[in-house]
Amino acid sequence: MILKLAWRNIWRNRRRSVIVLVAIAIGLVSLALTDSIYNGVMVQMFEDQVGTHVTHLQVHRAGFNDNKVIQNWLPGPERVDSLLGTDPRVKAYSRRVVAFGIVSSASNSSGISLVGVEPGRERHVTTIARSVVAGKYLTDGERAVLISRRMAEKLDVRLGDKIVVMATTLGGEVGADVFRICGLYETASSEFDRAYLYVPLEYAQSMLGLGDRVTGYAAIMTAPEMAAQVRDRLDDALGQRYEVLSYAELIPMMMQIIEVFQQTMIVYYVIIGIATMFGIVNAQLMSVFERTRELGILMATGMKNRKIVGMILLEALFLSLLGTVIGLAAGLGISLILAGTGIDLSVYAEGLTMIGANSTIYPVVSLQGVVNGLTVVPAIAVIAALYPALRAIRLEPVRAIQYV
Repeated sequence: MILKLAWRNIWRNRRRSVIVLVAIAIGLVSLALTDSIYNGVMVQMFEDQVGTHVTHLQVHRAGFNDNKVIQNWLPGPERVDSLLGTDPRVKAYSRRVVAFGIVSSASNSSGISLVGVEPGRERHVTTIARSVVAGKYLTDGERAVLISRRMAEKLDVRLGDKIVVMATTLGGEVGADVFRICGLYETASSEFDRAYLYVPLEYAQSMLGLGDRVTGYAAIMTAPEMAAQVRDRLDDALGQRYEVLSYAELIPMMMQIIEVFQQTMIVYYVIIGIATMFGIVNAQLMSVFERTRELGILMATGMKNRKIVGMILLEALFLSLLGTVIGLAAGLGISLILAGTGIDLSVYAEGLTMIGANSTIYPVVSLQGVVNGLTVVPAIAVIAALYPALRAIRLEPVRAIQYV
């Protein structure tokens, strides 16, 4: 009976109820869109950073991440190779040589991070091969170099041109080699594009006097959340001479940004909830005043206070839940449409690349966002309805019946 009364009471003043419903729905539409767009930006930035170079897991000699010099080459790479190759959670891995150096053309020069990779393996570990926008990716055994389009513009070179790469060798001397540009790549991060240059591993080792040594391994998992488990296993197996870092340790700033985003969205939900609170309080107070005589009759005929409170709370719950469902459904529907088409922000492309974001944003709907929307706003609405409910049970039945 209480459920039926609560539902019918909502529609006794349709205009007021519809206004509250529309207000809640609009708030939830904006929340759902904001959540999915921000979530899409975070997911794209994370995938771009992990995909281009960081990967899910890296293995180096202890201290290499703080002092990236080739003198900190990786001891016993065969042990690392065996552990990564036999772990079913590891999807792909590759050996690397990373060093700082200078690249020069006939007209300009630039400081770079030289990355020697195994082309065949690296294409399964990072997205650089898929980021090539002109020419072709590296091939094993070819004396070639892959640079970004931004770096090519700075050096004033084109495909097929030769450039000189220089870096300090293992013995402390200056090593140099000439490479022909085989391809140009472009990522979402302009800072990354200005710095990284790729050559086949064997030529990087030869130029740097490393022999068959490498500075580390990069690996991706079948699922990102498995990185911490594999890291712990490798830590135990390899010992203190090595450092095994997951993406959480390699890009701590990115992880902090994601955490701040999640906390910010909770604040947004609370703000919408508080706005809903005022609407619910106003609507329920008006409803109580309009039904003063009716409430007095119910109390006089023996309806207990807890049932009256429950009825008013249910009215607030039904109203807020209905508005939330409508708003979330509309917001998620728009988000899913935009997830397929993307939001073109190419006019802000230069600024977005500075923070490592794409010029086209694809919203991502998260389960956490849906759960927050379905719980936070209705919960705050019910709390808000406590005040009108308490006002209702404080009525004196005799006076309430005589109220006109």
